[in-house]
Amino acid sequence: MENSNNNTLTWDDFMKVEMRVGTIIQAEEFKEVRNPAYKLVVDFGEEIGMRKTSAQITKLYTAEELIGKQVIAVVNFPPKQIANIMSECLVMGAVEGKEVTLMSLDKPVKNGLRIG
Repeated sequence: MENSNNNTLTWDDFMKVEMRVGTIIQAEEFKEVRNPAYKLVVDFGEEIGMRKTSAQITKLYTAEELIGKQVIAVVNFPPKQIANIMSECLVMGAVEGKEVTLMSLDKPVKNGLRIG
């Protein structure tokens, strides 16, 4: 299959994106932003530790059901200021319109494992 938009990645390009497994340990409504979102704290294990982020996932998830959920996130973006928090990772999900379905695993694994 030919890639018609010329966005072909090399293996080295792909390996630069550091996707890791983490468990959401805190989730609360992010009242300071325009679009509905949650503030999240994700545990990526000993090597990476805890990372904060925000996610516009309020249409399909409650804050309560997010606690303990394992997710996949990119952990090597530079920190980005979002309202009053510094986002330190990007939680991955499939986007359809304004609904985001989180990427997750079908079996629990150790926090911090690399996706690749």
